[in-house]
Amino acid sequence: MNLPNSLTLSRIFVVPLLVVVLLTPVAEDWLGVPRHILGVAIFLLAALTDYLDGRIARRRDQVSQLGILLDPIADKLLVSAALISLVENRLAPAWAVVIIIGREFAVSGLRSVAATEGFVIAASRMGKFKMLAQVVTIALLILSSVSGAPPVANFGRAFPAIQFWTAPELQTALRHFFGTGATSVNDWQVLLYTAGRAMLWVVVLSACASMYGYFRAFYDLITGREAERRREAARAATAATQS
Repeated sequence: MNLPNSLTLSRIFVVPLLVVVLLTPVAEDWLGVPRHILGVAIFLLAALTDYLDGRIARRRDQVSQLGILLDPIADKLLVSAALISLVENRLAPAWAVVIIIGREFAVSGLRSVAATEGFVIAASRMGKFKMLAQVVTIALLILSSVSGAPPVANFGRAFPAIQFWTAPELQTALRHFFGTGATSVNDWQVLLYTAGRAMLWVVVLSACASMYGYFRAFYDLITGREAERRREAARAATAATQS
């Protein structure tokens, strides 16, 4: 057990605390802190450990099999718990969260199959971008909540899914923001929520794109190996004929 693995384990252990803070009034009742402030602080601190554990492990040459196993599990637990809590608070649509979490299961299963075939599928740039976009999206949506509720009435409904401009709260916030009135705390929360919902589309699209990239990479590895086997068989057959 070294420092990078300890940071990874701390990210796993903080998941239940994050869920309790986001879904119960414990922050207001016990600490006197709004739940969205404490929730985003816990989430960003946990996300920071994801950056630090890998960096420290590489710098200290402490990369271990335990860390390689636990790191993606910790990431998926943290993101999944946060997204499901956002659905419970009507801050994110369930269909988008199903796509994002389903992608995580699909890619994890693909990597397991690839490992049994002797292949290692490294994280792609799109996958890393998706992770960063997830952190930004979840932080924006948590910050925008008021006692665990969305600041815009019609955004919590199933439709419209992308028509942010139809919300009267957003139109009012934009007028205040551009100088036709005083910008209130609620206006800022509306703007943060709008940005978070827009970023959620970025996460969904990047999740689908990165999943396609992983499956395409696995397909190329499999077909490349089969092609090499056929070439070796052809060379062996030619050598046998000539002999």
